[in-house]
Amino acid sequence: MIESRTPLAWPPLTSAQRTVLLDVLVHGPRSRSQLTRRTGLSRATLSRLTRDLTAAGLLEEGGPAVASGPGRPSDVVALRADGAYFVGMKLTGAALYVAVTDLQARVVATDEVPLGSREVDDVVATLAAAVERVRTAFPRVSAVGVCLAGDVQVVDRSAWVIGSDFLGWDRVPLEAAVVAATGLPAAISNDVQALTVAHHWFGAGRGTGSLAVVAVGAGIGAGLVVDGRLLRGAHGRPGKVSHLIVTGDGPRCYRGHVGCASAYVTVPAVLANAGARTFDDVVGAARAGEPAADEALRAAGTALGVLAANLVNLVDPDKVIITGEARIVGEYARAELDEALGRMLDPSAVAPPVEVPPFAFTDYAWGAAITAVRHLV
Repeated sequence: MIESRTPLAWPPLTSAQRTVLLDVLVHGPRSRSQLTRRTGLSRATLSRLTRDLTAAGLLEEGGPAVASGPGRPSDVVALRADGAYFVGMKLTGAALYVAVTDLQARVVATDEVPLGSREVDDVVATLAAAVERVRTAFPRVSAVGVCLAGDVQVVDRSAWVIGSDFLGWDRVPLEAAVVAATGLPAAISNDVQALTVAHHWFGAGRGTGSLAVVAVGAGIGAGLVVDGRLLRGAHGRPGKVSHLIVTGDGPRCYRGHVGCASAYVTVPAVLANAGARTFDDVVGAARAGEPAADEALRAAGTALGVLAANLVNLVDPDKVIITGEARIVGEYARAELDEALGRMLDPSAVAPPVEVPPFAFTDYAWGAAITAVRHLV
């Protein structure tokens, strides 16, 4: 049984307790009878588990569910939102973006902290100081999630940053460093993979079994969920779509490839193709009818459609999500995206819905917080 007054922000859980908590976490409030059916546990065992989780402050009792048949209606079990908090952080080369979530994955606080240095020790110290500030307001901080643009691989059961161009890092044991500096469990991930986990559990992809997320900003990457599981790859490098060829000719990307996704879709590519200084300038000019800006965004939309078609042909997702700082391409050039998607799909493939949900840069930090939840549950 879990001790009700444990000094830990997150109590040790048995596998059965995690099963029950995960079901309520992902699917929302459940009656005990629903949990019994979904988990396969006996009613007596389920009652004991929910009682223990309630004593630990992670679940709370609701009122009785509406009866769907004869007999006494079963009580509803729900998450206790303030039962735990999670600190998510998105690292760029210049700043640390922070999002704090409660146990229901709702963002309750955000922050932005400039980086004075990109040296690993300095960045970890900045991370730890940010966590400590959060803990003064939210004492039940249970774990930390950190995401960044780069490759993350598990080495001897601990996550290392194998490479990050924006930070200039190579083979950094970041999980161990963050755990040592904060005293909390830590989850380290690529930023697009973190955002994919968050959308799958709590965002625009909630309820899907398979999902593709394409994030477009300074770069472009994809996250894939197949049969309910995030695709991690053999070396921590899944979703490398930036240099897939979308046309046989056209502009060159920064690596010299002709007609690849990075030559069309990323923010730097759109700026170069439009001859503009900022992405907002491109969007404003395109909406005002300026031909070069309009053409740059529509070419980016076509490239996004080709990428989406490749992902659909490959993994057959229930939904495709377009997100990131340049998500507006998916709205402005939706006709071009849809045309390219339909044209490039295998004849037997079924086109899934393509959604372009609202986006803020702190969404990456939100995603990192959700990876911290996932790390514990």
